[in-house]
Amino acid sequence: MKRRHFLGLAGLTGVTAALPGVSFGYPSVDLTAADDIEPLELTEAEWRERLSDKAYRVLRENDTEKPFSSPLNDETRDGEFRCAGCDLALFTTAMKFDSGTGWPSFFRHIEGHLLSELDFSMVWPRTEYHCARCGGHQGHIFEDGPEPTGLRWCNNGAALRFVPA
Repeated sequence: MKRRHFLGLAGLTGVTAALPGVSFGYPSVDLTAADDIEPLELTEAEWRERLSDKAYRVLRENDTEKPFSSPLNDETRDGEFRCAGCDLALFTTAMKFDSGTGWPSFFRHIEGHLLSELDFSMVWPRTEYHCARCGGHQGHIFEDGPEPTGLRWCNNGAALRFVPA
């Protein structure tokens, strides 16, 4: 268990004991990689050479960019949103919607191209998702998206690159 998960669990236990009857729900999304996804493992130096400083902080250190800072938030052309670390297609324009949050948001993803894990870095549990090929941090999943899924895949623009159709 990662240290941040342990500390998050300890903090959450204290909060839930103090607030009986309060639900701490998060989207339970268990994702698995497609069989044809070959993992990409690079050294820290290779990642730093490949990525901008901002993309490195987001993809490799789980940072979050400031809202409304990515031009991809306003991207509406037909195309694919790919992982900035390894170029794996994660979303298409047809899966995107304007959430008003300031981050590129999607209601669906390309099956088998993302992995998920529980994130306790904010104490409150959240579902974090990563690229299935390179493990790069993309964002978090929330239950306030549009139909048909009701989910919002809230992505860091620095973790993506857009390829027009």
